[in-house]
Amino acid sequence: MAKEPGFAFAVSVDDAAAALQVISNDVTNLQYATPRGVQDVTGVDKSAIERLLLLADGSVTLNGVFNDAANMSHAVFKTVPSTSVQRTTTLAISGQSLSMEMLYSDYSMSRGQDGSLTWTAPGVLANGAVPTWS
Repeated sequence: MAKEPGFAFAVSVDDAAAALQVISNDVTNLQYATPRGVQDVTGVDKSAIERLLLLADGSVTLNGVFNDAANMSHAVFKTVPSTSVQRTTTLAISGQSLSMEMLYSDYSMSRGQDGSLTWTAPGVLANGAVPTWS
């Protein structure tokens, strides 16, 4: 296995009609996490912490540049405030892929002093399926 840089991420997100759209070209950076809950179950008879792994979770925050072309980022996220739908979100790099059903809670835009127009869209796991790389 070779070490690789994070070049050439592919990012796809369902629009409100559940049609998967490739929006990689609009995404400038992203963060994702697949944490597990942890429960402290340390008894008074222990000298160190004892824990159990709990449920899996997933989250993603996509950041990008405004693009209102058909099937691109604005078309995908503009319905976040007005629809309550799960959106398949797929991250892929180097033949590896992570697909999660997400609920997006915001689609915020920022207009910079320099005239730049950017957006942020945070999503959280929606359906109870464990996020798994394939």
